[in-house]
Amino acid sequence: MNYLNIFNLTGKVAVVTGGAGLLGQQHCLALLESGAKVYLTDLNNTLMDEAIDIIKTEYPDSNIHKLTLDVTNEKSIEYALNTILDQSGKVDILVNNAAIDPKVKSASDKNLSRLENFDLEDWNLQLNVGLTGAFLCSKIFGSSMAKNSSGIILNIASDLAVIAPDQRIYKKENLSEDQQPVKPVTYSVIKTGLIGLTRYLATYWADKNIRVNAISPGGVFNNHPASFTDKLTPLIPLGRMAHKDEYRGLVQFLCSDASSYMTGQNIIADGGRSVW
Repeated sequence: MNYLNIFNLTGKVAVVTGGAGLLGQQHCLALLESGAKVYLTDLNNTLMDEAIDIIKTEYPDSNIHKLTLDVTNEKSIEYALNTILDQSGKVDILVNNAAIDPKVKSASDKNLSRLENFDLEDWNLQLNVGLTGAFLCSKIFGSSMAKNSSGIILNIASDLAVIAPDQRIYKKENLSEDQQPVKPVTYSVIKTGLIGLTRYLATYWADKNIRVNAISPGGVFNNHPASFTDKLTPLIPLGRMAHKDEYRGLVQFLCSDASSYMTGQNIIADGGRSVW
């Protein structure tokens, strides 16, 4: 093995779901940096155009393509796969990144993010995108990889897959308990489920030379108010939230031969939060 080239993804074809989002763009950039041809997929065409414009400011000649994809719809995924196969002949890498980041909902008399008030419709929608979507994409793209006896699947989990959310950091003054915002239950369930899916797929397709791993990133700073960061950062040994580009190296590692003997694993990159 040429250890100078173990991160090289030249000739590889990668698919990133939810690619128009904050971290989705960074996953695309990580793969482009290593030489891959990248399909940025999402539902919103305008957001995809904006994301590609941002990406091309850093890599003007990048080999990136947009593709509309609904991760909850098998026919949409199959159409995306067939389009990529027609254009590029194969899929080597799948990054399951698509998710709904649940926002706090409020009402005049109660906060709808709280467990006792959480709506079943929101539960079903968020699990459908974040967990069922990862299953469907893995099933369809992974089956194509299995035919070629080669591939990599990377699931994007969260530090809240391995620790419970500390609801104290969301607490607001002068609100009664039933009005206090919380991190919704769906986020922890989805991200924990992705790690279970990672282990299952890693053993299921091990004989097809498909490696499956997960990343559990900590919170990424995105102009959060000081009222939030002042509560969160003391819980993190490194004393800060992550910069948006700090996970690129992990993506490159897990999607390349640099991690050739790693499968079924979850790498926690949370600034040390989970060790306290």
